[in-house]
Amino acid sequence: MKHLFVLASVFLAFSLNAQHKLLRSGPMLGYVDMREVLLWAQTKEAATVQFEYWPAEQPKEIRSTPKVRTEANAGFTAKCVASPLEPGVKYEYRLMINGKAVSLPYPTTFSTQSLWQFRTDPPSFTVAAGSCNYVNETVYDRPGKPYGSEHEVFTSLAQKKPDLMLWLGDNTYLREPDWSTRTGVYHRYTHTRSLPEVQPLLASTAHYATWDDHDFGPNDSDGTWVHKGLSLEAFQIFWGNPSFGVEGAPGITSAFKYNDVDFFLLDNRYHRTPDFCKTCPERTQLGKTQLKWFLEALSASSAPFKIVAIGGQVLTSNEAHETYINLYKEERDLILAHIERENIKNVVFMTGDRHFTELSALTNSKGNVLYDLTTSSLTAGIYSGAAKEQNQYRVDGTLTTVHNFSTLHFSGPRKERVMEIKVWDKDGKELWSKTINSQK
Repeated sequence: MKHLFVLASVFLAFSLNAQHKLLRSGPMLGYVDMREVLLWAQTKEAATVQFEYWPAEQPKEIRSTPKVRTEANAGFTAKCVASPLEPGVKYEYRLMINGKAVSLPYPTTFSTQSLWQFRTDPPSFTVAAGSCNYVNETVYDRPGKPYGSEHEVFTSLAQKKPDLMLWLGDNTYLREPDWSTRTGVYHRYTHTRSLPEVQPLLASTAHYATWDDHDFGPNDSDGTWVHKGLSLEAFQIFWGNPSFGVEGAPGITSAFKYNDVDFFLLDNRYHRTPDFCKTCPERTQLGKTQLKWFLEALSASSAPFKIVAIGGQVLTSNEAHETYINLYKEERDLILAHIERENIKNVVFMTGDRHFTELSALTNSKGNVLYDLTTSSLTAGIYSGAAKEQNQYRVDGTLTTVHNFSTLHFSGPRKERVMEIKVWDKDGKELWSKTINSQK
């Protein structure tokens, strides 16, 4: 009998290890709502993926997602929806590959959003954010000093236990061999997503993303990029946003509500006119359809804070590089004029791209303060010239020129919500903080 038990234990351990060897990256949480959650995983070859999940306090109440077969034409990725769920419940889950559980050395949990409306004040919650994630691959990198480093930043991020993570663009860096083929683009996304240090963060935090030029195409690429359809395909496969594109216009534009805060994910590449096309009749980053939708959606929002994620800086006064004011001033002015005219309060742009971090604050004629929190870089090289840039809206003491990430913590009664911004270095040490009260 003892020998049978030992044999059974060995077989089980072998089976679990065999399934783990099929796992390429993930599991990852995508969008998290009250009644359903998106779960994502990537295998190394064609396999059947399924998730089992249960309320943490009711471990015997196990349910399963539908099975998904991973295939090469979708990068061997699987998206599974856990549903129906109950609001405000913590769930545990496990990944199943080919019918066998995958053993992982870190927690795999998610919590659905609470049904607080008409019942209580909104729950407190924390959002993490970052941009510019470069994972070295020597054979395809440029010669010289490696551009990516200090990937332990993701361990520090996971230790903060944010409820959700906003990826603000350049979440991976397509290289020259990657740009133009499905093989290349899928390889780059797979290589970046497989970074060991990021796996615990993927497994227990909801992830939402926008993009910038490097995860769209070549440096400073725009709507003329001939392979932008392929870039969009890869983004849709590897990220778990609740939607992609608005009102029939293709792209990655989306929006979602987390507790009482509205989040807008803008696409600054798919419909962008070339940066230096001097005779283009209508210069734009967003395109007509997305711009119209965004302005109207801002007006419709009654959230205490409106968080707008977009790849490039919006509020800086620095007329250089790919800042909004430098290349698309008319569209930027139109957006700011709409916010002022409509008396829209508590707009916070979340931006990346620049390889340094800073907080910008602009007060309009209505007395409303707009913010732009640029958070960069997670692992890619730091911009050495940041301290020389003149930005009249920069909040003193917020310029940060080391690898970093930010957190936004929302708390307080329904009509007196507070947002606390903190910026952390790669080791999780606090660099600076700023508390912002919602304007009434």
